[in-house]
This record gives sequence, structure tokens and C-alpha cells, in this order.
Amino acid sequence: MPAASCSPKIHVLPGDVVSRIAAGEVVERPAAVVKELLENSLDAGGLHITVDVKDGGLTLIRVTDDGEGISRADLPLAFERHATSKLRSDRDLASVTTMGFRGEALPSIASVSHVLVTTATKQDTTVGSQVTLVAGGVGSIVDAPAVPGTRIEVSNLFFNQPARRKFLKSATTEFSHISHVVQLAGLAWPLVHFRLTHNGQEVLNYPAVITDRDRILQVYRPAFLDRTIEVRGRIAGMSIRGVMVDPLHARSSRTPQELFVNRRPIRNGTVFHAIVDGYGSFLPKGHHPTFVLFLDIEPDRLDVNVHPTKKEVRFADTEALHQLVRQTVRHALDGSERKVVLGLTQGEASQTMSEPTLLSGARQTGVIPTTGPDSRITMKDTVTLSGIVDGSQVVFAHEPVAMYQRAEKPDVVPFGQILRTYLVAQVGDELQVIDQHTAHERVLFQRLWRGWQSREISSQPLLIPEPVELPAAQSLLLLKRSNDLEKLGLLIEPFGTTAVAILGVPVGLGKVDAAVLVQDLLEDLTEWDQASSLELRVQPVLASMACHGAVRAGRTLTLPEIEQLIHDWVQEGLIMTCPHGRRTAFRLSTDELAQLFGRVGWS
Repeated sequence: MPAASCSPKIHVLPGDVVSRIAAGEVVERPAAVVKELLENSLDAGGLHITVDVKDGGLTLIRVTDDGEGISRADLPLAFERHATSKLRSDRDLASVTTMGFRGEALPSIASVSHVLVTTATKQDTTVGSQVTLVAGGVGSIVDAPAVPGTRIEVSNLFFNQPARRKFLKSATTEFSHISHVVQLAGLAWPLVHFRLTHNGQEVLNYPAVITDRDRILQVYRPAFLDRTIEVRGRIAGMSIRGVMVDPLHARSSRTPQELFVNRRPIRNGTVFHAIVDGYGSFLPKGHHPTFVLFLDIEPDRLDVNVHPTKKEVRFADTEALHQLVRQTVRHALDGSERKVVLGLTQGEASQTMSEPTLLSGARQTGVIPTTGPDSRITMKDTVTLSGIVDGSQVVFAHEPVAMYQRAEKPDVVPFGQILRTYLVAQVGDELQVIDQHTAHERVLFQRLWRGWQSREISSQPLLIPEPVELPAAQSLLLLKRSNDLEKLGLLIEPFGTTAVAILGVPVGLGKVDAAVLVQDLLEDLTEWDQASSLELRVQPVLASMACHGAVRAGRTLTLPEIEQLIHDWVQEGLIMTCPHGRRTAFRLSTDELAQLFGRVGWS
């Protein structure tokens, strides 16, 4: 049979089928409908937005706003695929500033539901407009009350897609997803009043507030906010602000971990990795960082057109972003530890450290313009760190850096030792039980780390070099990195065919078991080339040396030794984990002791 007479196998799909396929990408569940409608309301300038839901969104979703509304002429076009007021050409995709831009949401929602739209613009003083759609089919436009804004009601979701409806979860589960969507919108837009009801009962009500912190307080309550540290920093073209959990209060829970880029909630592996990297060894093993962070990035350095539901974005400079986030997180943690040492509240710390001084190698700068209600940065509270990202400047705002007075450090009253492992003492106004090994390990690590950063780690030669026999491959690996290890204070040279000799260790490390130390270092060095930065290469090596140089569990300490070790730990900031993430201390405040013994309210 001639090829020309064969019937074609490829067909152009009908329009209604195309619409349902597109809806499958955008409208995954009722929460996706709420997300898209909320974004439309926000783009329309709504300042009061109410979401009413019935049966987890399966029966009804109603979103009402007081935005600019839709004119009668534009109303039928709003439900045409790829019809939008937010783009004019492909060049506009390089500078998207609105939440929506593709013109896909409304037609996708309408194709799988019944939709009723009631709207009026501020110019419609006498009559508004209303239209009904069923499975994407647009009905006639009729008159409606001239109430400025838009109300969109979506009912019978997935009525023409029984397979999709069958895979939805219970009404309770679906509503929990809707609730989270409204929470995220509330966090991103503090100046907007959000309200959510379910089956006629009010569930969420977030009146408009001025600052991000006030909105975080509304959403997560003081129980979360009181356990966080403020985060703020910037480089040219991007800035970050928000709160993250104090390592003292980190838990195994991962909630919340909310990231917003230009007010858009997203998930991004680069940013999350930078946050974890910034915490480093401050975070105990098995515990996770929780945070609410806001990234503001110039639109031309960001591509938001990479995911159907805009959950992901692509950054033009991921390395600069990673450095900004990691450095800002680390700086915030360093500042919080200084305040903990003094035992001051955040307000008291601000009073004590009201006059900023310059960090080493830093210089003052002028007013840095930022956007958003929480972003006012002035000469008084601005400090820059130079050369963090290709010569750029990272600015840490509202983070006074004047050093605390050493005379104000907490008094240490040692009580003794338990099981020749744990130290018991009064530190300031707290009762503390301290692991002698992990606390000393943290002290040694911090000293080694500062020495490495200033390139001043000195070596102390051993009276008798300690040989360590190794397999040939491990011996070659260790000797390959001998120059790097020498910069860290560890002196190694070949000893015979496959053995190496330890000639010196960093000053202050004390006696170490050379064979065990070398084995741990070999594990660290196997990951050397995979590390993304020099800091990540050096950190585990210094941690291993600190671990082997620290006082061991089982060693008896005198009271003067206990007092000195605790003083050293306090001096380093009472950091609650060792470099490997193990806990250093259990702390009980005066209030906690009073509660424990039922003395609350006693005079």
C-alpha cells in the first residue's frame, strides 16, 4: 500500500481535552485552586481577602477580595487560555513582578468545575458584572451589585474528572493543605488581611500588620517566635531577612521551613543547603533547622517560569546566593551566642551594645536601600563584611557587634563531677550539667577554627615522633595532603615504606592517640575533594583533632580544673553542641527550677 494512503496516527486533541490536561498540571487538588485565586487577588491589589471553604474544598471554594476588579469587557477574556494582563511580550518574562503571569489558572480551574464570578471595578458605580462557567464554557454576562472587587466561587471541583476526584484525600486532609496555603500567603503579605472559614466556622484570621515579625507571631504564636534568632543580610541585587530557630531549641521536627522569594513560596535545594551549612556544628545531630525566611532578588536575576505551579525558581547566580545565605545564618548564630554568654534578653543586649564597632577587615557604609516594611537599614546599624562573594559586600543589618564586657561574664560555681564524665555547676543563674568531653572538644575546635581563619595555627613538636603503620593507599593519601595538614598545625612525614610519623600537633591540643587520630583524619580526607568550599574541607579535620585532644570521659577532674574548663566553654559562647553535633550541656534556668519544685508564685 502506498505510504500516502495510510491514515495518520497523530491527531490534534480537541480543545476540551487540552484544557483538562492543562488543568491536571495546575489544579492538583483544592489547595491549588485556593493558591491560584489568592495570587489573582493579591495581583489585583486586594487588602482584605476572605477564603470560604466547604467540605475541604470539594463542595465549594469562595475567594472574595477588595481589589481592582474585572471590567465587563475583560471578563470573558479572563477565562481564555493564555490571556493575561501581566505580560505583553517574551521580554517581560525576564522581569516578572506579579504572582501570576501565564494566564493559565482561571481557564484550568473553570475546565474542571462550576465557576461563578461576581466583580466590579471602582469605576462601576452603578452596576457590576456576573458570569457563570461550566466545564470551561462561558455563559452570558449579567448585571450584579456594584461592590468593588471580585468574588470567585468554585463548586463541584473535578465533577467531570471522576478519576482525579477519587484520588483526593479526606475533607480534613484537603482542608489542612488549604490552611497551609493561606498561612503562606499571610506570611508573604503582612499588609493584607486574610480570613479563612471552613463549613461556616472561622479557622484563620490575620489582620493586617506592619512587619514580617508581627505576621509570623500571628501565624506561629510566641511559642515559635521566642525560640528564634533574627536573620538579616544583603549583597548587591539580593537580600535576606526573617527568623530561624536558635540551636538551643532545635528539634527533630522540620516545621516550619518556609522560604519566600520575592513573596513567592518556593522550595530550593541551594538555599536549604546553605542554611544547614550555616548552622554547621551548632545544630545537634538528628535536629533540623526551622525558619521563615524572605529573599528579595532583582527580577532579572531570577527565572520563575520553570514550574507549572511556580513552586520552583531558577537563580542566575546560585553561588552568590549560597554564600549570602550561609554567611548571614552563621553571623546571626555568632551574634546570638554572644548574647547568651551575657545572659541578657534581646532588648537588654541591644541597650548594652547600642554603639556598633567595625568587624575585623570591615568598613562602614552608607544607607542601603531595601524594600519591605522590615527593611529599613541606616548608617547607625549597618556593618559590612568585604570580599565574601567575588568582592561583593554582605551587609548584616540590625546586628550591633560591639563586644560584650568581659567583666559581665557569668560566675561559675563548680559543684563536682558525676560518673567522672559530667560536670555540675552553677553558671550565672543557671544550673548546668556539662559533658566534659564535648564541652572541651567545642572549646578546642573554636580555638583551632579561629587560628585557621587568621592563619595562625602553631605546631608543638612531639618529644618522640609517633609512627603509624598504614596500608599503602592510605599512606599515600595522607602524605598527599601533608602540606594542607601542616597549615592546620599537624606535622606528618613518611616513616619507612608505608608508615607515617606524627612529628607535631597544634598548640594546646595535648596528648593524642596518634593511630586513632590518623584513622579519623583519613575518613575526613576521603571527602576532601567533594567538599564545595575550603571551609567544608577544613572543618571536619579540625573537629577530629579537637575530639582527640579533648579530655576524655572517665577522667577525674579537680574543682579548679572543672571551673577552668567551664570558664573556657563560657568564653566560647556556651555553644550547645560539639563540632560533631553531640550535646554539650543540660541547662535549667531559675524559672525552670522553680517550676520543677512547685515554687512558682512563692514570695
